[in-house]
Amino acid sequence: MQIRKAETRDLSRIAEILVFVKRINYRPIFQNDAYSFGELQVLNVARQYAAPEILGRLWVYDDGIVKGLIHIEGEEIRELYVDHFFQGQGIGAQLIEFAKERFLCRHLWALEKNTAAIRFYRRHGFFPINTRKLEEGTTEWLVLLERQAHTE
Repeated sequence: MQIRKAETRDLSRIAEILVFVKRINYRPIFQNDAYSFGELQVLNVARQYAAPEILGRLWVYDDGIVKGLIHIEGEEIRELYVDHFFQGQGIGAQLIEFAKERFLCRHLWALEKNTAAIRFYRRHGFFPINTRKLEEGTTEWLVLLERQAHTE
């Protein structure tokens, strides 16, 4: 398996993935350039994710290059990101299946407007359950997806 526990040496790569994928996926939704190009900087993100309470819950997909990451807390998938250049290669699928099998993950939150992510999660057995909450500090909704047996 190419999924392993994240280590301090991975922080710059983790931060690169997070910064660029968040800019690509979320800037069109939030349209907040002050955040996307001001606060969302590789060094800032690397420092934030160096905290033991975050780094200790991160797993990376590493086949010689860290190409994706998953953040798991209990039975919740908190984050799942794959580098833009490696999307469509099954890396996200391997990460989510890892979370389901190893940690029995049952739920996650996704931005309601991030329809590509919701489609991906649906393919892996996570479905919206009509529970929403506002993303903190924004006017955008998050939807709760729970793992269910897929019968379609």
